Amino acid sequence: MAPDSMSGTPSRAPGWNLLTEVFGDPVMSQVFSEEAAIAGWLDAERALALAEARLGVLEKGDAAAIAAAAVPASVDAASLWEQTRNVGYPILPLVRMVAAHLPTGPAGRVHYGATTQDIMDTGLVLQSVRALDRLEQVLAELGDRLAELVERHRSTVVAARTHAQQAVPTTFGAKLAVLLGECSRHRTRLRQLRPRLAVVSLYGAGGTSAALGANAREIRAAMAVELGLGTDDVPWHVARDRLVEFGMLCSMLAATSGRLAGEVIELSRTELHEVAEAAGHHRGASSTMPQKANPIASESVVGMAGVAEALASALFGAMRPLHERAAGEWQVEWVVIPELARLAAGALFQAVDVARGLRVFPDAMAHNLELDGLLPHVKSSGNAESLPHLKAPDDRSW
Repeated sequence: MAPDSMSGTPSRAPGWNLLTEVFGDPVMSQVFSEEAAIAGWLDAERALALAEARLGVLEKGDAAAIAAAAVPASVDAASLWEQTRNVGYPILPLVRMVAAHLPTGPAGRVHYGATTQDIMDTGLVLQSVRALDRLEQVLAELGDRLAELVERHRSTVVAARTHAQQAVPTTFGAKLAVLLGECSRHRTRLRQLRPRLAVVSLYGAGGTSAALGANAREIRAAMAVELGLGTDDVPWHVARDRLVEFGMLCSMLAATSGRLAGEVIELSRTELHEVAEAAGHHRGASSTMPQKANPIASESVVGMAGVAEALASALFGAMRPLHERAAGEWQVEWVVIPELARLAAGALFQAVDVARGLRVFPDAMAHNLELDGLLPHVKSSGNAESLPHLKAPDDRSW
């Protein structure tokens, strides 16, 4: 947000990021949009009221009224952010906006027994779980495209390269099978993370749930059921490992996508010309050199992977708050978690595009094998029939 030249107050002009705006994943952009953040907090407030009514803490009529008022239409976003700059956190002004749509009785029961971080963490978890769904969807698409390439080029001989120098023959399918195996392990990681990440937060001001009394555990469980989340009896206001794990996995997904992209960039160099991105009118065009066709999708992936790598390191600071509540460390997550999810999804999204349209040139691969005088009988055939041990494994059921 740009500051107002007179008051120094940030305007409400939306932020704009050239890399993820142009090359990112539109679905993930919606998952971590301004509207989705507010909706997640309201979901948490509604679920809290309904859970408390189920355990007799609130009257059912009061809870129903709160649930009806805790909707996006009750929230003035511009005013919410203005008040947040004064309070420091958005939940107090959010609760006041919801309460303003209620009569005196239920108005005083909004947010009962919770603390700001309970609502914000629960909302972030809801967004992050949706992010897991999207990441797995795009990762599966990338895996399918890689599996097709592995099968198609299981016998396409290419020079293996070690230390950036030609080494011995391999197959292009075998080369891509290494990436496919990595994607398969990432899919397992995404699924294993879900139960650790999808946990409600409802522990109150000091993490003791004292305001909820003897039924605190039952209320927390009921709130979790309302939201489709799990529970943990131990507060996690300062135990950020589950969110850091999510961020690190996002960075790993971006890095794997970046490795595929980097390989494509390297192998598409003019002097190698073993692969190329999809062709298209003015695709990758230069403003001054008409002969150019730059690997623009791969370059965007490398860029997103690089940013994700740098951002991920900031998450370890978020794991170091003292006592029972962070004093600034938490705010790191507000930037890093959504951005890592956007970068990971964008990198995967573009990697799918690269893999889907990848052009492979076996003749150039065979020609390049001649550059160091290695195995003439393999180079002349351009396939791996004489080297059956180099064939890529069957990864169709990845």
